[in-house]
Amino acid sequence: MLPRLGLAEWVVLAVAGERPVHGFAVAALTAADGELGRVWQIPRPVVYRAIGRLVDAGLITAEAVETKGGPPRTLYAATPTGRGHVDAWLGTPVPHVRDLRSEFLLKLAVLHRHGRDATALVDAQRRTLAPIVAALRAEQDRAGRAGDGADEFDRMLAAWRRTSAEAALAFLDEL
Repeated sequence: MLPRLGLAEWVVLAVAGERPVHGFAVAALTAADGELGRVWQIPRPVVYRAIGRLVDAGLITAEAVETKGGPPRTLYAATPTGRGHVDAWLGTPVPHVRDLRSEFLLKLAVLHRHGRDATALVDAQRRTLAPIVAALRAEQDRAGRAGDGADEFDRMLAAWRRTSAEAALAFLDEL
């Protein structure tokens, strides 16, 4: 079973699963101009809190201390259990449309970093999203048929949710 981790913990765990890494390097990857920060930024203090939680959970361990070229930095590596959880996380579609912008795109970025094909994740995400789109279309149809008694904001909200979900589905189709 996947542990309950926040997005920062998943990103740190995924990066530590690539090779031993120190917190400063993860923070650089997730900074505004970093490879992963282009998708979702993680402030340096949050990276270090995530490292602490992952160590406490036994998903990463301190491997060594790097002393060249600056202050000593502890290198962390994912445990076999941690790597297994990352693999499962990377194959699991996100449950909500709103999570495609952050978690799903991060999964795509991590898969790309690992040189892995994202087709299975994209297909699983599409299977998860298609019934959501159908339900939102039906919801908007009901709101439209409610006539003059329907709240105008309810119709606007239904339209926003449907078009956002349809755009996400179109994005998946494009991939």
